[in-house]
Amino acid sequence: MDRRSFTRALLGVAGLGLAQARAQTPPDAWQAEFAARRAAQPWLMGFEGLAADAAPMALEMQGRIPPALFGSFYRNGAARHALGGERYHHWFDGDGMLQQYQLGPQGVVHQGRFVRTEKFLADSAAGRPVRAAFGTNPPQAEPIRSADALNVANTSVVSHGGELLALWEGGSATRIDARTLETRGLKTWTPDYTGMPFSAHPRIGRDGSLWNFGVSSVQGLLSIYHVSPDGRGVRTASLKVADLAMVHDFAVTERHLVFLLPPLVFDLERMRAGQTFLASHVWRPELGMRVLVLPKDRLDAPRWFMLPAGFVFHIGNAWEDARRGVIQLDYIRSPDAWWATQGLQDLMRGHYQSADHGAMALVTLDLQSGQARQELLPHVAEFPRVDPRFVGQRTQQVLVSERVAAGPRPGYDAVTRVDLRTGRADRFRYGTEVMVEEHLFVPRAGAPEGHGWVLGTALDLQRRAMLLSVFDAQHLADGPIAQGVLPRVMPLGLHGIFVGA
Repeated sequence: MDRRSFTRALLGVAGLGLAQARAQTPPDAWQAEFAARRAAQPWLMGFEGLAADAAPMALEMQGRIPPALFGSFYRNGAARHALGGERYHHWFDGDGMLQQYQLGPQGVVHQGRFVRTEKFLADSAAGRPVRAAFGTNPPQAEPIRSADALNVANTSVVSHGGELLALWEGGSATRIDARTLETRGLKTWTPDYTGMPFSAHPRIGRDGSLWNFGVSSVQGLLSIYHVSPDGRGVRTASLKVADLAMVHDFAVTERHLVFLLPPLVFDLERMRAGQTFLASHVWRPELGMRVLVLPKDRLDAPRWFMLPAGFVFHIGNAWEDARRGVIQLDYIRSPDAWWATQGLQDLMRGHYQSADHGAMALVTLDLQSGQARQELLPHVAEFPRVDPRFVGQRTQQVLVSERVAAGPRPGYDAVTRVDLRTGRADRFRYGTEVMVEEHLFVPRAGAPEGHGWVLGTALDLQRRAMLLSVFDAQHLADGPIAQGVLPRVMPLGLHGIFVGA
């Protein structure tokens, strides 16, 4: 892989696009629209954003935190949505803030710090956005000198090889001090892959090694990373993919990597014409949902399967049934990409039409016949998580944030554990006035799959506070066994992890 060729291609295209955008972009009025609707729509407090770090603050606790949960619950997400009166045009554009809920015998303490990326520092120094973002080309934007010049480190977080890393889609991982949340600089896996995309959903398998990927849209490249458990051994590879799609997540099995490619395809000419990175993607349903399967030991030997056209952000898990010669997979399927391309833009102006109606889907890939089958489950949901001990292994239980009766606002109002074998659901509904974020499994050592705890956050609109809830993972419907109230509003975010003390 020639990193210099990747950088030259990125700079050449982006430089042309931003030059035209500077000449064409009118003054931004999105902040005024958002402010005009803010008072009448309380749910907008979750998308208002912050201007400063969140100092350490203790939560008001009810119930008892199990000692097995003493440690840190880290969350990441876009948190600075406006600067200098200019508002970003997509939820994914905001600067990342890493949050830590530190759980211990004395209770829970929360803090949050913006990731000091190159982009964050440049925009802060200028007092307004001067670097392009996923869905925004700001007026008088600076030229792009590298992919990491746009890195907002706002999507996810992983702990691997003794390092805590804030993750984005289009550039490097960012090293974070696990105690203070201070930014320690970019992570370089190998010299040849310096600055190459390292995506936000790495998978850590049973052997402790990490697999991840990156999408280089301009060059049509899918890059693969395999990192040893101690973080020192790194294997990389890249392959050309025709009509490369917007790919956010993937799955691993014992022997394969699995990618779902929705027909939201990058169009180089649109970017050359000055469109944002988001607007440079075209919905081409005639391509269907392509499924790429790569053997771990033969990354140059791809196999392709086909599913009906649809859009996907997140995959729960995948595993192989060697006896039947199939791969089983679950993911969240939307009928199209409207929510990603338009709905999440509308939120930044305070507009809401309808929520994403992503449904849980079960997929069977027959490795012998080359055929794929799909079944939809009756759960409007997102953020699927499985017991982390069983990534790439046979699983039966998936945890999701579910939309049951959320009313005229976006997001989710329940956390649900779905049994994929029986279809049964164990659910706790927070209520219409609570916006539920991603929850995750924290397993009990030595216990069967899904036995342990569920840990997650939610925004209580009436109390203007964040809730940190702990459930018995097998009895969600009974409600939290412990819950903390953080008396301040934090921007709604994306993904998190738990790291034991």
